Amino acid sequence: MIANAETTIDDTGKLNIKFVLDSLTGASANGAIAQDTIQTFSRPSGNGQYDIAAGTTPLDDTFRDTRAQLNISWSDLISPESDYTYTLGTNLSKEFDFQSIGFSAELARDFNQKNTTISGGFSAAAEEYNPKGAIPIGLTSMAIRDNFATEELFDTAFEATRGSSSETISSAEFLLGWTQVVNRSTLMQFNYGYADKSGYLTDPFKIVSVINNQGIAQDYIYESRPETRTQHSVFGMVKKHLDESVIDFSYRYTTDDWEIDSHTFDLHWHIFTDGGSFWEPHIRFYQQSAADFYSTYLVQGEDVPQFISADYRIGDMSSITLGLKYGFEVNEDQRAEVRLEYYRQTPKSVSSERVSGLDNLDLYPELDAIYLQVNYYF
Repeated sequence: MIANAETTIDDTGKLNIKFVLDSLTGASANGAIAQDTIQTFSRPSGNGQYDIAAGTTPLDDTFRDTRAQLNISWSDLISPESDYTYTLGTNLSKEFDFQSIGFSAELARDFNQKNTTISGGFSAAAEEYNPKGAIPIGLTSMAIRDNFATEELFDTAFEATRGSSSETISSAEFLLGWTQVVNRSTLMQFNYGYADKSGYLTDPFKIVSVINNQGIAQDYIYESRPETRTQHSVFGMVKKHLDESVIDFSYRYTTDDWEIDSHTFDLHWHIFTDGGSFWEPHIRFYQQSAADFYSTYLVQGEDVPQFISADYRIGDMSSITLGLKYGFEVNEDQRAEVRLEYYRQTPKSVSSERVSGLDNLDLYPELDAIYLQVNYYF
C-alpha cells in the first residue's frame, strides 16, 4: 500500500508526505547450490531446519517481513524572486529485523530564462540489522541439528557461529545534475552520483556451499563481504514530445570498488488517447558484472578467501523488463493507472566449473516475475 499527499503553501512551497506499507512473503535463495540429494539447512534463527529436494535451488521459505516507510520532503524558493530552489527531506523505515533513518538536502538554480537548471544534493542514512538469532560470524560453518547427538550440543555449536546481536551501516551520497530544455519538444538531463557505505554490508541470511572434487556439498559457510563500498554513477536522459506521444529514454552506468559494473537502458513511450487516457509501453534492459569476491561455491581444500558471497544479486547477470501501463480519468479530479510488467533475470557463470559432477545441476537458474500495480489519484 502506498499513500502519497502533496500540498502547495504560499504558491511556491510544496510539502510531500508519502507512506509505504509492504507485506512480503515467499522463498528466497540462501546462496547454496543445488545437489543430487536432499539438503538440510538450519533456519537463520536456529529454531528448526528445512529440507530442499534433490536438483532444486535451495530456498529459505521462512522469509516473511512487513515494512513501514515514511518520507517527508519540503521544497521552496529561497526568496520570492530567487532563482534558487531548495528541498529538504527525511525518511524513516522499519522492518522486522532492520531499521533506518535518513535525511537529504538539495539546492537547484535556474538559468537562461529557466531553460537550464543545475542542482547539487546530499543525503545520509544510518541503518541497523538486528536479526532473530543474532548476526552470524562470516566464514563459520552452519550448525545443522541432525549433525549433533543432543539439542544442547547443537545450541553450543550454533552460538559459536553468532557474533553481536546487531550491526550498523552508515551511508552518504552526493548528486550533481544538469537539466536543459533544448527546444519546445525536447528535454535533456545528465547526473553524476557518488555513494559511500561503511559498516556491516554482509547479508546475514546468505551462505556458500563448500563442495568436494565430485561436486558434493561437505559444508556450508556464512558469507563475508567488505565493510566499505564506494560507487560512482552517470545518468543521461532524453525526453521528446511528438505529436500525440512522449518518448523517454535513459541510460545509467554504475561502477564500484567491488568491481561491479552495470548498464541500464530504459525506454517509456507515453501515448495519449481520447478522453484524457493514455497507454505507456515500457522496456528496460539491465546488465552487470560480478563482484570480485563473488563465487558460486568454494571447493574443499582451496584457501578460504577473506571475502566470499554466492548471492546472485552481486553476480554476473542480465535482466529484461517488458511492461504496459494504462491510465484514465475517473472524473474531473480523480484518475487511475494500471501497470502490468514481466521481468526475467538471467544469471551467468563467471568462469568454467572447477569440479566435475555439476553438469546435470542448474547452478544459475533464471528468475521470472510478474508485477501488477494499481494507482489511484485524488
